[in-house]
Amino acid sequence: MKKIVVLSGAGISAESGVKTFRDSKGLWRNHRIEEVASPIAWNNNPEMVLEFYNIRRKQLFEEVKPNAAHYALAELQNNFDVKIITQNVDDLHEQAGSKNVLHLHGELKKARSTADERLVYEMKSWELNIGDKCELGSQLRPHIVWFGESVPNIEQAIEISQTADIFMVIGTSMLVYPAAGLLNYVNPDIEKYYIDPNAKNIPDIRNLKIIREKAGIALPIIAKDLKIK
Repeated sequence: MKKIVVLSGAGISAESGVKTFRDSKGLWRNHRIEEVASPIAWNNNPEMVLEFYNIRRKQLFEEVKPNAAHYALAELQNNFDVKIITQNVDDLHEQAGSKNVLHLHGELKKARSTADERLVYEMKSWELNIGDKCELGSQLRPHIVWFGESVPNIEQAIEISQTADIFMVIGTSMLVYPAAGLLNYVNPDIEKYYIDPNAKNIPDIRNLKIIREKAGIALPIIAKDLKIK
């Protein structure tokens, strides 16, 4: 069975109504997102950080749903071995039915211990507050890779990318590293797709088909074509 590896970014979730860091020119209540989503912000004002993520988590729990692009990727599993590497912290891929999803930047519906990062907990509701503690008695924090923190799953993402027979980049500007560098590890001879309304040309990447369209429109068509091949 052929392997399809997908790198998805904020654009695919934005089509479901998920707010991106580009919204409001990268500001939240007059704070730059980098100033909110960082270890420094957590140390200085954890209440503000928790509120920022609570608002987004509430939206994910109560409002947004997968769109046609998420469902098209899930349906490809009937004919291909599909692995998704996502920069998104939502679980819309999983909600649509995708089974193999690697989150590079963490997961919004999870919290983790500030004493032991291996202690990660599924959240049953959207609120995470000061005083919510892990089994060791330490404050819980969002299970998110903040600006300035390393991306622990990047090595696994590289290994997955190297196995691809078909590689797709969906809904990302290809400006956020290290995720944007994954294309460099893909077999240069395989078929590649870059799907984004604002997709820019990427020099030196062979066999790359650029589709400047929303993922919800383009992906169902591409998925249908791949099944026929």
